Amino acid sequence: MKKTFWRLSICLFVSAGAHTLNAQSLTGFLPSQQAKEQEAEKLFLQKPKPEVYKKHLEALTRLPHSAGTPENAQVRAYIVDVMKKAGWQVEEPAYDIFMPVSPGENTVEIITPEKIKLNTTETPVDAFSGQPRVTGGWNSFSGSGDVTAEVVYANFGTKEDFEKLESMGVSVKGKIVIARYGGNFRGYKAKHAQAHGAAGVIIYTDPIDAGYMKGITYPEGPQANDSYIQRGSLLTVDFTGDPLTPFVPALPLDGKKKIERLSPDKVDLHKIPVTPISYGAAKEILIRMTGQSVPAGWQGALPCAYRIEGGSKLKVHLKVEQKNDFTRVTNVIGTLKGSEFPDEWIILGSHYDAWVHGATDPNSGTSMLISVAEALGELTKAGYRPKRSIKICHWDAEEFGVIGSTEWVEQFKEELSAKAVAYMNADAAVSGKSFGGASSPSLKQLLKDATQMVAYPGSDKTVYQQWAGAKSEPEVGNLGGGSDHIAFYMYVGVPSWGGGTGGVTPYHSAYDNFEYYSRFVDPTFQMGPMVSQIFGIMAMRLANAEVIPYDVSRYATDLEKHLSTIEKTIKVYSPAYSCEKLMTAVHELGKNIETYNAAQQKYIQANKSVKNTTAELNKILISLEKSFIDTQGMAYGKWYQSLYASPDPYSGYASWMLPGFMYEASLKSTANLPQLEARYLKAIQSLNEKVVALTKKLG
Repeated sequence: MKKTFWRLSICLFVSAGAHTLNAQSLTGFLPSQQAKEQEAEKLFLQKPKPEVYKKHLEALTRLPHSAGTPENAQVRAYIVDVMKKAGWQVEEPAYDIFMPVSPGENTVEIITPEKIKLNTTETPVDAFSGQPRVTGGWNSFSGSGDVTAEVVYANFGTKEDFEKLESMGVSVKGKIVIARYGGNFRGYKAKHAQAHGAAGVIIYTDPIDAGYMKGITYPEGPQANDSYIQRGSLLTVDFTGDPLTPFVPALPLDGKKKIERLSPDKVDLHKIPVTPISYGAAKEILIRMTGQSVPAGWQGALPCAYRIEGGSKLKVHLKVEQKNDFTRVTNVIGTLKGSEFPDEWIILGSHYDAWVHGATDPNSGTSMLISVAEALGELTKAGYRPKRSIKICHWDAEEFGVIGSTEWVEQFKEELSAKAVAYMNADAAVSGKSFGGASSPSLKQLLKDATQMVAYPGSDKTVYQQWAGAKSEPEVGNLGGGSDHIAFYMYVGVPSWGGGTGGVTPYHSAYDNFEYYSRFVDPTFQMGPMVSQIFGIMAMRLANAEVIPYDVSRYATDLEKHLSTIEKTIKVYSPAYSCEKLMTAVHELGKNIETYNAAQQKYIQANKSVKNTTAELNKILISLEKSFIDTQGMAYGKWYQSLYASPDPYSGYASWMLPGFMYEASLKSTANLPQLEARYLKAIQSLNEKVVALTKKLG
């Protein structure tokens, strides 16, 4: 399909150190608006500084600060103080969440053929990992239990891995499953194990995936050492957020408005005990296993032949005592009010709660965003107030199940549906030196454009060029699960993107601290300002363009690609299946988008804003993504209401495009295809009607 863009050429040159970045066109700006946007962006790009980013990161990560702790409240106070000083209006909405209040008791030991108590805490090797407030490794939302049983190794503990065990005649019933991290969200390892009758689960990171097989281990090098433990939530209810309040916000119990909560015993929380351990501890179990060899691809890198069963002589004791109770969590919502369109919102966000110190995850993103807040605050004081309102949000309790952001979205769902132009997610956004991003269709080009405006530190390239590598242009991925964009994008239908820089990090461990960051993630602290510049440029263009700068064309091109994938997937088990009706609707959508693009370009080049026309255009543009919101929801969870995108309900992280079809295909079923086609056809037709309406407004 031919792809066209309504783009106005603007000679926009920005110096960055020794670099002069190439001229670029801007989307949605009138010619008369060129100069001010050029000035504002040039000024903004000079604001983020390595020393400022470093100062914020060091302050935020001095102490462990998981959700619900006094230390996390101190982190929140720091964020509030910085944003208020930068000129932002700040609110702190609170919620009472049903979640674990502490790790509780956690024991893993070999009972026979010899008794060995296994370590569940990292070895202190730096100034941070030995602090008194550092807890041992734990998985929140584990069941409580005390079991002694034989062991079965289940590879990654995916749905397919448990099916493989069944096909081999291996039962996990009444046994303790040991599985390695990777392949899916850790909560699904527990969910699949419990569904197959396991008595408990032990999860570890294998050195073939992160450890000495990848390079020198910490503290000498950046790789996971033999006491590294990945903490993390196990929450796998069929919605996102507080487990007792699906669809409604978990407002404070002592507040004026009372929320009806589910009874905890009616919620599908895990019943069996689950805990993470290090690969050093896991080795003690695996080297004592005596059963049959593992299938191809299941062998890890510990010094033994991996086996499926431990045998009757090997018994392991696992005990977890973990209490759930109501815990107060608090978001920070900063607002820079727009000068012309205050009720159109550009939202940037990252969570601030961490499993331990959280230098990469999440507080590299937190530090980056408060640097953006300071820079935009300075621009406003210099006379460059954004036309649309910009909100920078810091979410609480993300690590326990993407909770703080979800509750806020549920609380303000109607406003967000009408006002939110975009959500930009910065979770762990400065965690290395390789840039990447994933996005809804309409923001993909804007992301690419922004990266062409920013120099990549220490090179003569732009971020765009560094990101593209040997390719002609970089590839923007599609959003899956695992972070704070979920409720915005997959529940309300707000165009979203998430990204930043990545690399080797000590994910969710006691080693994800300022010392590790300073030595191995970015000793120069230049990546923080670089990512700040990208987020800031995107926010400014979304906020200041006369017409919201969505790439509407991308809806048609991406839909065509995703439908082709769906058709091929279903044809594997149903050869006669065809997406012809849906493809025809998408082709019609593509033609109408081309007509709209031409009319839009003519409107922009006329250099005359017609206030009512522009306002009506933007209102329709904001509604485009909502064409995919279907209150019937998905078969695997009604809360997931986007027909376009969803987390994979088997892995929790992967991106499912056109998820209604993907779920049907996962079951190798055709029973629901007719009604799914009808729902998708209705969504595409709704999108098409809105595009036609846009063209008529320009008539």
